[in-house]
Amino acid sequence: MKRIVQQYLATWNATDGERAALISEHWSPEVTYTDPMAEVSGHDGVSAVIDGVHAQFPGFVFTQVGEVDAHHNQVRFRWGLGAAGAEPLVIGFDVLVMDESGRILDVRGFLDRLPA
Repeated sequence: MKRIVQQYLATWNATDGERAALISEHWSPEVTYTDPMAEVSGHDGVSAVIDGVHAQFPGFVFTQVGEVDAHHNQVRFRWGLGAAGAEPLVIGFDVLVMDESGRILDVRGFLDRLPA
């Protein structure tokens, strides 16, 4: 399950071309994504949300914060968003549910810390 978290964060950090390949490989076409600021579905919806975050926080990167906890077909973990090598400005908590083939089917995101 650590690998799916790594691929998830790589997707969030990727540029358009790289992102499309990562989404195609690791995310179900039926994916749904919900957090306090967005509710989308499908590959295009997820990519649009990621584009929005890149526009709002240019140059920032997502990193894993703490350990991954998983059972059955789901995983939960904390992530940080900030300048590379610096303390994250944003910290969140996501739960991913995978489909039968191991691709991300559903994401439930929570925001624990936002910049003022």
